[in-house]
Amino acid sequence: MQSMPHIAVVDDHRDIRDLVGKYLAQHGYRISVAGSGNALRRILEHGAPDLIILDIMMPGEDGLSVCRQLRTTSQVPVIFLTAMADDTDRIIGLELGADDYLTKPFNPRELLARVRAVLRRVSSLPPQRGELTAKTIRFGSWQLDMGRRELQGADRVGVALSTAEFRLLKAFLAHPGLVLSRDQLLDLTVGRAADPFDRSIDNQVSRLRKKIEPDPKNPSMIKTHWGGGYSLSSEVELL
Repeated sequence: MQSMPHIAVVDDHRDIRDLVGKYLAQHGYRISVAGSGNALRRILEHGAPDLIILDIMMPGEDGLSVCRQLRTTSQVPVIFLTAMADDTDRIIGLELGADDYLTKPFNPRELLARVRAVLRRVSSLPPQRGELTAKTIRFGSWQLDMGRRELQGADRVGVALSTAEFRLLKAFLAHPGLVLSRDQLLDLTVGRAADPFDRSIDNQVSRLRKKIEPDPKNPSMIKTHWGGGYSLSSEVELL
């Protein structure tokens, strides 16, 4: 069994990906390098790495597009590299599900520290009960269209989900019956170290309950565990 974490470094500049790859290899990581989104997909055909370092500003298909497509089938951690200090790239990247980002030029030691932090966070998360690769997922009286990010109830009327609501529901569906803490839900949905005072998960759970619970004030599907977090009390079926 391969004990070294596998990291894919994706950057259209060979000197950067070679520098990053050699530096991380010296610190005990198994490295694959790719110069484009298509080259990354060829790596993924042989199995998902433990983490992807992904450049945003690539010609043709940029890193944001690659991450968007990747998130439809995988939750592999992603650290973005960006040549722009503008907050726009950072915000869009985090909204797409990136776990961290670093602005070029960067200190390789800082990148190494961020890689270690992300891998520590991921290893502390509860195991996922199967990959959510199905196009449709059924739970309770609901069906979730993964491509359209739309819910359908027994009446087959579509209910749109915001990006935050979709990610939160997907996290619950991947861990049915398990109690997930607020910090774990933040990591699963936003991909970052949680602020201990961040109450955004509570607000998102409240909004999601209004869409899926028969009585949101007395929830039966997303249960609250005082001091522990939340859990999905429904069977999950991949269609």
